[in-house]
Formats: sequence, structure tokens, C-alpha cells
Amino acid sequence: MPVLKNARHEKFAQERAKGKTADDAYEEAGFKPHRGNASRLSANESILVRVAEIQGRAAERAAVTIQSLTDELEEARGIAVAEKQSSAAVAATMGKAKLHGLLIDKKRLDGPNGGPIKIDLTNLPPDEIERLISLFGHLASVTDDDAEDASGGEG
Repeated sequence: MPVLKNARHEKFAQERAKGKTADDAYEEAGFKPHRGNASRLSANESILVRVAEIQGRAAERAAVTIQSLTDELEEARGIAVAEKQSSAAVAATMGKAKLHGLLIDKKRLDGPNGGPIKIDLTNLPPDEIERLISLFGHLASVTDDDAEDASGGEG
């Protein structure tokens, strides 16, 4: 189905294809908010067909892109193996793994000179500090003095 002749209907279909609610898509398309009309337009056959077409094209592009990149990386890996370029073969394999979400880059945040990150909690009320300790205490090293200060004791 080609682009809808009514520009606002086309915009509505595009917004619905992106996952917006009928009400939100209706307003984005330039209509005055009206739940009943948004629902009615959403059920319109030409709108339903157009939304399915837009979503289908997006899915095809995504699949083709991932598949074509996978194919290119596999071809590069094959060439690298044939040429006995092990580092290039490993790089191509790792590229495929990243492309398919099998690898996740982890980042570590360190404080000054690689030490822990210190957070100043002195301006927080004691009940907020207690709440933070109960939530995150296992992630940080809390000294007896810190815990006593947080509970409002003399330190």
C-alpha cells in the first residue's frame, strides 16, 4: 500500500507503527484530542494495513542489516583463517558476537588514583542515609563510625 493520501492519516499510521497509543498518535498527527475518534481511526482498515506495512519494512531492514553484517564478518573471518591471520579471524568472530548481543562492554568507575568513589552524604537527613545503607550497604564498605553517624549517634 502506498503512502496514505490524507497526510494526517499517514502521520497517525507512522506514529502507531512506532508503538504510540492511538490517543498519542492522534494528537501527533495534528488532530484535537478525542479518544473515540482516535480509537475509530486506529481500527480503520487502511490505517491497519499501512501500520503493518511500515512495521514490516522496518523489520526487514533490521533483519537484512544484521544478516548482511554477519555475512560480511563471516566472509572476513574465512579470509583471515585462509591467510593465517589469527588476530583478524578473532576480531571478526568478536564482531559477530557483539553484533548479536553476546558481548557486553563493562565499565568500572574508580575514584582518585584508582580508589573508591566517595560520596558526600553529610547533607542528607538520617532517615535517608539509613535507607541508602539498607539498599546499598552491601556494595560499600561502611565503617562503624559511618554507621553510627548515619543513625544519629555521637561519633
